[in-house]
Amino acid sequence: MKKFLQPIFYTLILVSIPTFVWAQEEINSDSATYESIEYAEGSERLPIDLVYFNDKIKEIIDELEQRIAQKTSSIVRAELSDDDKSVLTRIADIYRLHVLSLESQINNDALSTERYITNSISELQQLLVDYPDIQQHRRFTELYRTIMTEYREFYGGLETGFEEEGEIFAIQKDLFSDDQLDLDADNFSIPKSLKNEKKFAVQLPQNKYVNSQLAYLWMKKPEIMDTWLQRKERYFPMMEKIFEEEKVPKELMHLAMIESGLNPMARSKAAAVGMWQFIKATGAAYGLEVNYWVDDRRDPVKSTRAAARHLSDLYKIWGDWHLALANYNVSPRRMKYAVRNSGGVKDYWVIYPYLPRETRGYVPIFIATVMIATNPEEFGFKAKYGTQEPYQYETVDVIGSYDLKLLAQTAGISEEELREFNPALLRWATPPGKFAYPLRLPIGAKETFLANFKDLPVSAKKEHIFVHNVKKGETLGRIARKYGVTVRDLYESNDRLGKVIRIGQEIMVPIPAGKSGNVSDDLPVQRNRTYVSSTKSYRNRPANSTKIVYIVRKGDTVGEIAEWFKTRASNIRSWNGTSNTIRVGQKLSVYVPNNRASLYVDINSMSNKEKNELGRSKSTSNVNLATVDSDGYVTYTVQSNDNLYDIANNFGISISELKRLNKLRKNTIFPGQVLKIKEK
Repeated sequence: MKKFLQPIFYTLILVSIPTFVWAQEEINSDSATYESIEYAEGSERLPIDLVYFNDKIKEIIDELEQRIAQKTSSIVRAELSDDDKSVLTRIADIYRLHVLSLESQINNDALSTERYITNSISELQQLLVDYPDIQQHRRFTELYRTIMTEYREFYGGLETGFEEEGEIFAIQKDLFSDDQLDLDADNFSIPKSLKNEKKFAVQLPQNKYVNSQLAYLWMKKPEIMDTWLQRKERYFPMMEKIFEEEKVPKELMHLAMIESGLNPMARSKAAAVGMWQFIKATGAAYGLEVNYWVDDRRDPVKSTRAAARHLSDLYKIWGDWHLALANYNVSPRRMKYAVRNSGGVKDYWVIYPYLPRETRGYVPIFIATVMIATNPEEFGFKAKYGTQEPYQYETVDVIGSYDLKLLAQTAGISEEELREFNPALLRWATPPGKFAYPLRLPIGAKETFLANFKDLPVSAKKEHIFVHNVKKGETLGRIARKYGVTVRDLYESNDRLGKVIRIGQEIMVPIPAGKSGNVSDDLPVQRNRTYVSSTKSYRNRPANSTKIVYIVRKGDTVGEIAEWFKTRASNIRSWNGTSNTIRVGQKLSVYVPNNRASLYVDINSMSNKEKNELGRSKSTSNVNLATVDSDGYVTYTVQSNDNLYDIANNFGISISELKRLNKLRKNTIFPGQVLKIKEK
């Protein structure tokens, strides 16, 4: 709050300076008398004079207050927009998660710490997806730095795995800057030799917005276009074939230049990955798998097919390629906001002023890129560079986990070259399991590979259970990060693992299995395709869950509700097709695991204190401590740190039923107390 008020405070000072100068002049011109303060004998004298509060000074002060009120009325009356409120609410929610992670560390609760840290990062990334321009804001920058610092503290190391990777993001920052978007390019003209005979399904108008981006790629930074045109020779032959098969306009292939600079390894702060910059949720909707071993978003072939299908779906929503392109860059909610504020007109150039800054530059840079890339010589670039070979390969099926360095030697190529052909592989080896992984090799290397592979010893196939010996200074978080697993994985694999670990202690580290089905070389996983439309399209109900309807009360926030139900705020928003703005009386659908459903039967009649305790309840079970008494009731003796919510959860009954059986008016219980659970 202090930082929020500082700008207003300083503004008040600045606008008041002339008024205070005027007031001083009025005082100096007046005949008001001053008298020194009389002190008791021996008392310390203060170096001040007392001003008599006569009518003239009162008049001056009244005038001063009136002037300040006039000059600051616009500040006082200014109200936050719905978007501003939503952003601030979500930032506050993330800070709450951060505080909870700190409290969990104080309590040596590594599991909860990990959950709060990963949830805060997930919410942070979703905020970036929904509001691309927010990364320029001071509040977001401070929040991002705070969360990433805590991640490093918990897991160790300088890199978090969430840093930007790829030169494209510095380029985008320049491309979508205010200076570039406001560039006066009205008098800019394209080369006279440019042929206008080419017809595209996507319209390529020339206007001041397009001209400013043409000037950037053609005159200001031609080296960027040089790089893109060279990479085009490697990837466009493959992409063109896929776009033809998916019946999507081929000029849309150029979008990958703007998204990633045709770099399969690109990764944004918002956790968008690959040549087409899919976030995990959108990629999953189009069959791109992400697990411990592979990230299909980095696969040039699979991600290109997913992008073609996604663009096709967006066109079905809007019926206009410019709007489909804009929606590829920004969320449907922001698109609807822009359309609504432009009077309901579904035209990109009409809604342009109401779009986020990045999206305002997105379609113009796409048009400029297509114009140059399809007419390179007219803009002074080479028609052919010949520096990169087309992305062509042969595949071999590898069953089980083999070291990539060994596989490269088997094929007679370098490990670097093998990784270049298989950018989706995240680890040092192919995925384990009974299903084959289609390993890509350069043309001509398959025969050598097969001849050498059959001679590999059985021991070359890796086992993936490790025993880690704890070293000085290590924490569960740092050990988990070292092996690419979670703290929860460590607890589930080590029955007696406590909150505190000691030097020399042995910890079993499980390495996740590979894919659970056959893997295609060039097609994403086949599943029912869903996409976000301009109408309601909410996330499906999770497996093994029960739907709870929660009625919003005054003061509730999405973040708090998520905490009570032990889920993510993004899940609440997705299940209900809402933003962080909710209203009193609104009914929200929340899905909870079946074994916790009974805890939420009375959620709408609980106090905030009860709901907070419910959110903090643990899931560990003491069911084995239950006994049967002489009256035929199953009973449980309360243990240290128990509470009603944990006990009810463990035994699968509601809190109200537990209180009824034991004639409890309050939620207070104590160690040693015997509670009736149910009749046998």
